[in-house]
Amino acid sequence: MKVILKENLENLGQIGDIVKVAPGYARNYLLPKGFAIEATEKNAKALEHAKRQLAYKKNKALEAAKLLVAKLEALTINLTHQAGEEGKLFGSVTNMEIAAFLKTNGLEIDRKKIVLAEPIKQLGDYSVPVKIHPEVAATLKVTVSAA
Repeated sequence: MKVILKENLENLGQIGDIVKVAPGYARNYLLPKGFAIEATEKNAKALEHAKRQLAYKKNKALEAAKLLVAKLEALTINLTHQAGEEGKLFGSVTNMEIAAFLKTNGLEIDRKKIVLAEPIKQLGDYSVPVKIHPEVAATLKVTVSAA
């Protein structure tokens, strides 16, 4: 089944792309959530007009992402945890904890966009990548210190 994307989907495509997906995926996920519309002849004609609007929306989303990246990179996250003598943490710092810290500072970031290969288990300074937009990524400075 062919659909026209109304949102950027990481594994599928960008706004305005016509992609072929499984009928169940389109019918049960993409269409009800408003991520896509069916690529009928009528919708294909409307796509030309919609592409201009989608391009505007895409540019606006990119600008918003760049502003958010500037805010994130200016911020240093200081987290305190109990640690052993050799700097090993009791527990670990996860993307959920980083997202909660950002939320308390007024930045709403989905924890799934914070890319931690594995949880932080040692004291120290870390650089954590955050995928804000498919074209824009930020790097958070995380400092983990002993309580």
